[in-house]
Amino acid sequence: MKLNLQYFGRAYEVRKASIQKTGAAKGKLYTNYAKEIYLVAKKGTPDIEANVALKRLVEKAKKEQVPSDIINRAIDKAKGAGTEDYEVVTYEGFGPGASTLIIRTLTDNVNRTVGMVRAAFNKVHKSLGVTNSVSYNYDYLAIISVKSENEEQILDALLEAGIEPVEFEKEDDEVIISVNPSDHNKVKDVLEALIPNVTYELDEEGMYAKDKVTLEGEDLETFQKLYRMLDEIDDVTDIYHNVEL
Repeated sequence: MKLNLQYFGRAYEVRKASIQKTGAAKGKLYTNYAKEIYLVAKKGTPDIEANVALKRLVEKAKKEQVPSDIINRAIDKAKGAGTEDYEVVTYEGFGPGASTLIIRTLTDNVNRTVGMVRAAFNKVHKSLGVTNSVSYNYDYLAIISVKSENEEQILDALLEAGIEPVEFEKEDDEVIISVNPSDHNKVKDVLEALIPNVTYELDEEGMYAKDKVTLEGEDLETFQKLYRMLDEIDDVTDIYHNVEL
């Protein structure tokens, strides 16, 4: 099966982001999961068995070692008359050199969040852009991988289910599937039917740059400073960029 090096770059990027998450402050990680779980439970139904999206989000949270009491409190909160109204808001911005960033936030106060994001850019004399000023250079993908030697069986099952992967690769003992996010849960349904008690090596949705840029010297230092400031904002859940690090 032909190797797609650009795709493996995306898979590596997901792994690297996952490692960075585990090294980040646990408090922020827990808070972000609590918000996400509350939002998914509130929009659907606060019943794990009746809400597939909630069930899979909880499974992912547990894999990241989010304590059960935080998960349960978020679900219980969604069952009541919670006053929070979280929403996902995405910002696009221009960093030093030819760098670009996409910042995903989960917030109950858009004015507060945009003010903090804009302030981070202003501190390094860079600016936010308008919608699609940056994102047109990124692919929005779900990347899922499992350990399996039966890649042909998996691919056949995906196609039979009407799922056409954007990319499908085998790397050592791992099958890596890239799909449109609308097919994310469908892929997991297929895998869970084929592989009892399947463990996902990768299970992420994100924005992946079509082309990377290299920064050096002052530009690299400025980019790293901007990234750190954005990452320290509580409402920021993910930062995507096109910088080769």
